[in-house]
Formats: sequence, structure tokens, C-alpha cells
Amino acid sequence: MEIKGFITLLKKHKYTLVIIPLVAIIITYFLVRNQPNSYSSQAQISTGIVDQTQQTLGQEVLQESRINQEFANIIQLIRSKKMLDQVSYQIMIHDLTSKTPYRTPSKLMESMNQSAREHAVAVYSNLYKNRQSLSLFDKDQKGMYDLLTSMHYDDQSILKTLTVYRSENSDFVQVEMETDNPELAASIVNTLCGEMIEYFNFLLKDNQRKAVSYLGTLAKAKQDTLTKRMNDLKDYKIKNHVFNLNEQARALYGQIADFETKLDQAKKDAVAFQGAIGNIDKQFDPNDRKYLESAMVRINQSIVNSRAQLQDLNSKYVQSNFNPRYKNSIDSLRRVIESQVNQSSDKYITNPLSNKQNLIQQKLNLQVQQEVAQNSISSMTSQLAALNDRLHTLVPHEAVVQGDESAITVASQEYLDVLQKYNQMSLESNFTARLKQVSMAMPGMAQPSKKMLLVIISGIVSFVFCIAVFFVLFLLDTSLKAPRDLANKTKTPVLGYLNLLNTASIDLNKVWHDRQNTPDVATFRNLLQSIRFEIETEMQDDKVLLVNSITKGEGKTYLSMNLAYAFAAINKQVLLIDGNFINPGITKLINPKIYLEDYLNGKVDASNNESVSNITFMGNRNGSASLLEVASQQVITSKIEALKQVFDVIIIEASALETLNKSKEWITFSDRILTVFEAGQSFKEPQQLNLEYLKSYGNKFIGWVMNMVMPDELVDTAKVK
Repeated sequence: MEIKGFITLLKKHKYTLVIIPLVAIIITYFLVRNQPNSYSSQAQISTGIVDQTQQTLGQEVLQESRINQEFANIIQLIRSKKMLDQVSYQIMIHDLTSKTPYRTPSKLMESMNQSAREHAVAVYSNLYKNRQSLSLFDKDQKGMYDLLTSMHYDDQSILKTLTVYRSENSDFVQVEMETDNPELAASIVNTLCGEMIEYFNFLLKDNQRKAVSYLGTLAKAKQDTLTKRMNDLKDYKIKNHVFNLNEQARALYGQIADFETKLDQAKKDAVAFQGAIGNIDKQFDPNDRKYLESAMVRINQSIVNSRAQLQDLNSKYVQSNFNPRYKNSIDSLRRVIESQVNQSSDKYITNPLSNKQNLIQQKLNLQVQQEVAQNSISSMTSQLAALNDRLHTLVPHEAVVQGDESAITVASQEYLDVLQKYNQMSLESNFTARLKQVSMAMPGMAQPSKKMLLVIISGIVSFVFCIAVFFVLFLLDTSLKAPRDLANKTKTPVLGYLNLLNTASIDLNKVWHDRQNTPDVATFRNLLQSIRFEIETEMQDDKVLLVNSITKGEGKTYLSMNLAYAFAAINKQVLLIDGNFINPGITKLINPKIYLEDYLNGKVDASNNESVSNITFMGNRNGSASLLEVASQQVITSKIEALKQVFDVIIIEASALETLNKSKEWITFSDRILTVFEAGQSFKEPQQLNLEYLKSYGNKFIGWVMNMVMPDELVDTAKVK
């Protein structure tokens, strides 16, 4: 919140932050315009990183991050000490051997005799040839370094005015140099570009050559490994007579499945036949033949006769080639026999004699079938074991073959990958080097020496100074601008706040009935709805709300009118009383039909007044010194109680607490107190005393509403504690 408040302060003084740096820039410009000029020279290097005309066939498309990394590496290599040392050596050799050096010789250089100059040239030439840097541990080379530094040809001096950057998103790297000599600037740039391209191409070719040699050796090794594994697999198949293991195994699995199915069926048949034979044997048990013949002679005779007839009909039915007319007779006779059998059962007949001959024949057939099933079980078990043995003999071969085939697949893939990389690298190694200088540096036009830099620095310094001043003012500022500031200062709740509107006036009917409001008016309505909710929560069953402030002019009338419309929007019957006898703002705005003095004296009845949009206004005549001078306390209490029976919400606007009793008298007749505080004020000692007075009423004082909060100070929630 502190940072947000500081930013708000800067926005208020934005013109100051612009004018003061602008004045400083203008003054600085006139002060530095007579400084000596400098000369700039530049060259371009084509990298081939994003240039499609220099890409090889099938070359990988680089991502943006990779492209940026490539350019960063090239730029850092150009600015590296190794490259700058090479430039320093060549420029120094030129100045030592030429009659027209780039710069006026330094005192150290003028003090050198011819022999010393020749020695210096030899040292610099040897270092340049071997791409070595000066060693400061060596006394002689330390002297060479001091000579470079005295002429400002060392790497640090060059870096001060050397600029290397990528030209926008192009394929080119821009190299710029600014010195006091146009020919020196061009020489440094061209020498640096040449050394960079030569060194880079050397590294690139050397790396490509090593990569091609390594990949070629690796590809040959992978090929030999693949060939050896293929020969091993071929020899194994020939030695073990392996033709096609997959087809052989599939055929054996099919035969085994068929035999297992037949074996299960044979076992089931053997058990079933054995059970059927046992059932037939039980029917020959002598105990089952006992029956009561003495009681069943007639019934048995009838059953025997009926069965004889049934046998005769069956014979005729078969001999007649299944004539349907015999079928009905047979069915009828079967029902008769069934009835006779049931009658026999009712007379405790246990079991009639079965046809012994048929049972014996069935038993013999079943015994034959059971023996056949039992013998087939043994045969199929043997055959199944033989098939399993054949399958088991294939398993070791399958494992060996699969292992060899997997190894061949891996070796083949490795060989193809290495071969592809080898071919790609061979193609790239035969391609032209990507780095090349596309434009040579020429002696440039004279430029103001550091003028622009000094002007910019003056603007930045003055801007930072202004920021620092405003920061000090912000720390010394004790005004309360946001609801949280008020809550922290007073240690009491802030039920809500109202934003500062840009318009000079506001139509309350339009606020609550027109949905096409401007954004600040829509925010204003939302904040009022939030305040209304917080007030309803605090008041609960109470109805009389007193709206006051500590000092005058903080927006009591403004808030009271808006609260009345806010409660009316939710179909509440609202009474708005203008209790401010010093400055009756509501009375002046509304010109109501009912006056407080008339109601308290019994001249009018507010309950019969016609309201507009659920709101009834009650003004005052601005002639009373205080409330208790209009009517006694008992009368006022009874009148307000009568109003409570008619209205859902009664809002009373009282004068500021600084008017003493004129405001405090209303507190006696109110249920809750809501105090308005205008944003941007400091909370000083008088306000603190009035706050202690409000706190003395305990829960009757429900909190604050901050008015005229700047848009930058708006918060997400309405109620702040």
C-alpha cells in the first residue's frame, strides 16, 4: 500500500517530473556543445545463422532461444580479450613503424630509442603470430603492456568506445568504434572483424574435421559390430537347423490346445459313463424288489395290461412308418399308465420291476464306452507329453534367436544414426564458412564527443533527484488517503468508501435506474451497495441511523442522499431527515413538503406523506439553535418511535461534531452512528478527541465511510478493519 501511495503521488506531479529533467537536459546541452568531436566507423558481419542462402540441405532449424545464444556467443567472442589483443598488437606495430601514426606518441613512446622500438615490434609481432596475451609477470612484457596503455590501445580502452550488437532480428552483427581519429576507428573495426572471422573459421573447420574423423571411425566400428552379430545369428540357425521358430511354435501350440480339449472331454465322458453304470447296478438291489403284492394284485395287473397294450401300439406305430393316428392312442395310453402308477404309489408301492434285459444291455454298452474313453485318456496324455517335449526343445533356440535379433536391431539403429550424423557433418565440413564481412569500415564523419551521453545522464540524474524529493515528501505526509490508512490510524472499522467522480454533479435517479453508466459511476454504485450491506449487517433490527462528521464539508449530505436511494433500491421505506440546523443542505436541494419543526410540534403527520421512489424527505427551517429547543426529549423520542412504525430505515444527517451540542443531541435519539471522513486529511489532535467521544458509545458507533477517495487508492473490499 505504501508503494501504491507513492506511485499515486508521482502521478499527481507528473508534469514536474517532466519539466525539471527537460530543463536540466537543455542546460547540459549548452554546456557540452563545444566539446571536441569524435569519429565513428562501423562494419557488418554476416553470420549465416538465420540466412537461408547460407544454409546447407537438411540443416536443423534453430529455435529463437538457440539463435539468440549463437549471436551472444559471437558478440562475446568479438569483445573477448584474445581478439582485442590481436587488434592492439597490429595498431601498435603500425604506430611504431609508420611515419604517420594514428595518435600523437605518448611520453613513454617518445622516450624509446630505435633499438627499443625494434624490440617492441618484434615482441608484438611474435605475440600476434602465436595469438598470445601479454604476461604481466614478465618484466619485459609488463613494459610492453604499459606502452599499450599509454597510447590507449589496450583492450579496456578499446572496449570503452566499442559497440557490438545484432542488427534488429537480422543475420548481421554490427561492429562500431568511436575514436578521435577517423582512420583509427576504421582500422580497429576492420582489423577486429578480420581477426574474428579468421579465428572463428579456424575453430569451425578444426572442430568439423575432428567431428568427421571421429564419426567415421565410430561408423566403421558400428558396421563391424552389426556384421558380426548377423553372422553369429546365421551360423547358429545353420548349426541347430532352425528354420522359422515362430511358425513352428505356433503349429505346436495349436496341436497342444486341440489335444488338451479332447483329453478334458474324454475324462468327462469316463466319469459320466462310470456314474451311469453305478446307477444301473443299484437297480438290481434285492431290497428294491419288495412290494406289497397282496394289496396290489389288481392294480399291478392293470399296469401290466396297459403296458402290453402300449408295447403293441408302439410296434404298430413304428411299422406304420409313424402314422399320426397311433400317436394319439399312445399318448392317451401313457396318461392312463401314469394314473395307474400314481394310484399304485398312493397304496405304498415302492418300486416296480424294471426291464432287466434292457438294463443289462445298457450296462454292457456303457462299459464298452467307458473303456474306450479310459483308453483314449492314456493315449492322448502320451501324445500331449510328446508335443510339450517338442515345444520345450524350441524354447532355448527361441531365446537365443530373439536375443541375437534384438542385438542386431539395436546395432543397426546405432549404425544408421552414426552414419546419418557422419554424412551431415561431411556435408557441412565441405560447405563455405558462414562468417564473413559484408561491409568494410570507412573513416566516419565527425560526431559530438559524448554530448548525447552527458545530456542523457543529466536528464536521468535530475529525474532521480525529483523522485528522491517526492519520496521524502511522501514520508513526511501524514494525510489519510485510503480506507486502510483510516482504519490503521483510528483502530476502528471503515465500512466502505466512495470514489471521487469526475463530474461536477450526479443524478441519483440515473445512478440507480440507468445501467448504461460510465465506469466511475458504476464503481460508485457498487461501492454504495457494499456500504448499504455493511450498514444493514451492523444495524440488524435497529432503524435510526445518524450520519455525521468530525469537521464540516466532508460529504455528510452527499452520503445521506445516496444511502437513501440505495435503501430505496431494495424496496425499503426510507425517511431522510435534515438535522443539520447550521447548514441544511438536504433542505436546500430537495425543498421538502415536511419540516422537522412542524412534525415535532404536531402540525403535520409524516406517516401520511406521499413518498417519491420509497423516499420521504424531512427538512428544517434553519432557524433553530438546537434540537432540544424545538421539542422536549420525551416528545422527540415518541415522535421517532412513531416514525419507526412507518419507515424501514430512518437516516438523520447531523452537523459536524465540531458544532458540539448541535450534533451530539441527535446521538441520544439514534440507534447507530456512521461518521463521514474526507480522504486527503490528516488526523490531528481535535479529530482524535472526537473519535474518543464516539468510541465512548461502544457498539452504537458502527464506523467510518471515507469520501472522495482517489481512483488510484481504490481497494478490492469495502470494509476494512
